[in-house]
Amino acid sequence: MVTFVVLGIGYGILMQKHGFGWIWSMLSGIVIFSGTVQFVSVSMLTEGSFVMAAVTALMVAARHIFFSISMIGRYREEGRRKWYLFYALCDESYAMLSSGREPEGVNRSAYRFLVTLFDQSSWVIGSALGGLAGSVLPFDSTGIDFAMTALFLTVFIQQWIDSECHIPAVLGLTATLVCRILFGHDLFLIPAMLIIVTTLIVMRKKIETAGGEADG
Repeated sequence: MVTFVVLGIGYGILMQKHGFGWIWSMLSGIVIFSGTVQFVSVSMLTEGSFVMAAVTALMVAARHIFFSISMIGRYREEGRRKWYLFYALCDESYAMLSSGREPEGVNRSAYRFLVTLFDQSSWVIGSALGGLAGSVLPFDSTGIDFAMTALFLTVFIQQWIDSECHIPAVLGLTATLVCRILFGHDLFLIPAMLIIVTTLIVMRKKIETAGGEADG
């Protein structure tokens, strides 16, 4: 909750500085609920690049499709709740729920639902607070959008330390760097994501085998 609220506040402030009130920040957290997409799309929406924002959102959040596919078996018995569980599945919720390490003696279904609900609620509340603060407190918001970059850089370093298989990490860095050089600052993201997703699908068995051997 601390992470979501703090980053949400940063997003709300950024939205306010680009002319979007706190209500838009809150609605964005409910409808989109993808911190990366929301941060990336702020400048695009401001410039009126709605098509580019939509395509970028699809590519950046494509990993959630694979998250959901991997959770189909776990959510099979969730009834109507499963639609919300799939809808609001984010990186942090996936990390907590995919391990299958629920606390002993708790209702597993309720645990999954409440983890997902509290994660999204924390983000929405933080976004609204940031939007309100941005409308009241006059200060320079330069650099606030780097909060999400800092978060993912930290996650990247931690995963590099924890994992013996570095193929996905090297692939991500290489594809992004090459596309940045070839396509420039404004157009590199989508081709980089296409290359990464396609390569990961093709090399899935090799990556899983390498990861299994490292763990063994």
